[in-house]
Amino acid sequence: MPIQQPPMISIEQGTPPIVRAGGRWQVQAMAAPRLLPSLARQARGAGQNAAWDLRGISKLDHIGAQWFWNAWGGRRPPGLQLAPEHEEIFRRLEQAASLDLPQQSGQPWWSVDSLARGLRNMSGHVVGFIGLIGQLTLDLGHFLLHPGKGPWKEISSNVYHIGYRALGITALVGFLIGVVLSYLSAQQLHTFGGDIYLVNILGMSIIRELGPMLAAILVAGRSGSAITAQLGVMRVTEELDAMLVMGMPHGFRLILPRVLALAVSMPLLVVWTDAIALLGGMAAAKLELGLSATYFLKQLPTAVPLTNYWIGLAKGVTFGALIALVACHFGLRIKPNTESLGQGTTLSVVSAITVVIVADAVFAILFKGVGF
Repeated sequence: MPIQQPPMISIEQGTPPIVRAGGRWQVQAMAAPRLLPSLARQARGAGQNAAWDLRGISKLDHIGAQWFWNAWGGRRPPGLQLAPEHEEIFRRLEQAASLDLPQQSGQPWWSVDSLARGLRNMSGHVVGFIGLIGQLTLDLGHFLLHPGKGPWKEISSNVYHIGYRALGITALVGFLIGVVLSYLSAQQLHTFGGDIYLVNILGMSIIRELGPMLAAILVAGRSGSAITAQLGVMRVTEELDAMLVMGMPHGFRLILPRVLALAVSMPLLVVWTDAIALLGGMAAAKLELGLSATYFLKQLPTAVPLTNYWIGLAKGVTFGALIALVACHFGLRIKPNTESLGQGTTLSVVSAITVVIVADAVFAILFKGVGF
């Protein structure tokens, strides 16, 4: 087996000087210690106007070609001579160097162009979200008319992953929130001698507001991001395109199961979070004010009318459907690259939490005189 020569260059003096390269310009041969610095010094000694002759190279890969391209300053030198089999490698390097990469706009956010760009982007999201709701309505109608052909396995799987596996984190956070709220309220009530009203404060705040909001924010951060990432990875791996080719609509098989699963799971998570948060508040009330668990449970139905439970459950259904829609919306808009996947997941979580807070404000306005 013939011995392959290492990378080497020689300079032939003249006007202009000629740099001749030979040997094996591949990554294994170029990894020899102190070889590349020596070759770089020789290339600099030839000057910028030197003519290059690479016909003596026996083997060349893209690493070796990139070394030459960097030594030439990112352009072909005049009088370059190549072997025919090496022409394609340098042609690709030349094409890659001529690509126009997108530049960040240096205009401030209040400029007309920046505001117009932001308005177009926002309008695109609004139109896409409305279209998603319309497609979901059609898919839901088809599902009700043909329940036997519905995605029951997908719904069951999402209920397990979104609902059941979120019981632990919602219980932990709910219990701690109940303890904190009970301690802070007990200190203020004890100052004015209103210890018995702690049940009213905990019951109304947790069942009507904090329980649904806490469960929704945790699910948006945990499950909403997972839904967006799943759809985004399917976009990157071209699974979404394959589904369309196979005649499997995205809405019926991907969006509808997740929306229904969250709409079913969220009210149950709200009840679970309410119960655990009230247990935490009950324990703190016992330690801080000496209120017994029997008194707490006896006064709770009187302090919190039943209407508040139904409002909390309605919030759970609404919040769950909104979180799923926002997560699916951003997941389907992800482009097939990893940067877009990260940005889309972040935007999905932030947007879902914002939408939940806005929806909670709407509930507060619509039901401001109900349940008190």
